[in-house]
Amino acid sequence: MAEASSDVDTAIAGLAVSLRGVTKAYDNGVMALGPLDLDVRRGEFVSLLGPSGCGKSTALRLIAGLAAPTSGTVQLSHHEGGTRPGRSIGFVFQEPTLMPWTSVEENVRLPLRLAAVPAAEADARVNEALARVGLTEFADGYPRELSGGMKMRVSLARALVTDPDILLMDEPFAALDEITRFRLNNDLLALWRHLKKTVIFVTHSVFESVYLSQRVIVMTQRPGRLGAEIGIDAPEPRGEDFRTSAEYAHLCRKVSSALAPSYSGKSAL
Repeated sequence: MAEASSDVDTAIAGLAVSLRGVTKAYDNGVMALGPLDLDVRRGEFVSLLGPSGCGKSTALRLIAGLAAPTSGTVQLSHHEGGTRPGRSIGFVFQEPTLMPWTSVEENVRLPLRLAAVPAAEADARVNEALARVGLTEFADGYPRELSGGMKMRVSLARALVTDPDILLMDEPFAALDEITRFRLNNDLLALWRHLKKTVIFVTHSVFESVYLSQRVIVMTQRPGRLGAEIGIDAPEPRGEDFRTSAEYAHLCRKVSSALAPSYSGKSAL
C-alpha cells in the first residue's frame, strides 16, 4: 500500500528522506518511477541525474507530498521541536513561478501569508531571506524588472523563508546562461554550507552535479530506478580551483560513464 509519512525511525537514523520500494504509475498506465530505494542524510547535498523522462522530477514531487506513490513508502524526518510555520520542505521549480502583479518582497512573503505568520515575524523572515540571496535592494521591484537569474533568486528566497529542513530543487538553473549558472552554483553552495540544509537537486548536467554534490544518484530510463551512486569526495569549500582541476575532470568522466547505461536501459550496478 502506498504511504507518505514522517517517521521517528528516520530521524533517529540521521536521515532526512527515506524512500523504500517507491513506484509511481500514471492513470494512462505509464510507469514513471521505480521501484526506487533512496536514503538522504540530514545536511547532505544530493543530485539526481538521468535522461529526460526518467522520473527525477516525479521523485521530488513524491518527497514533497505533491503526489502520492503508487506503492512503497516516503518517510521524512520532523523539524526538531516542530514550532516553525509551514512544512519542513522548500521547493524551487524549473520556472520561477512568480506572481507578476506584485513585488519581489510580496512574492517571498507568500508562504508566510498562507501560514498566517504574524506580520512582524514575517517582515523579519522576508528581509533575512532576501539578504541571503543578495536581493535586498530589489525588494520593491517587480518580476518584469528582473533578469532570469534574479527571478530564480527570488524563487530560492521564497523557498527558504519558512526555514525548511529539506530543500528540493528541480533543474532551477537549466534555462540560464553559463556565466549566471556558475555564479548561482557558487551562491547555492555558500548557502548550503551556512544553513546546513538537506538539498536534493535535479539536473541534466553532469558538470553541475559533480560541482555541487556530495553524492550523485544516476537514474535509469523510465521507469526510473537507481542506476549508480557516485560519491564526490572533493575538498570544501569548492570554487573555481576545483572546477578547473584534474580531480573535477576525473569525477565528471566517472559520472558520465555511469550515466551512459541509462540511455541504453541497462543498470551500471
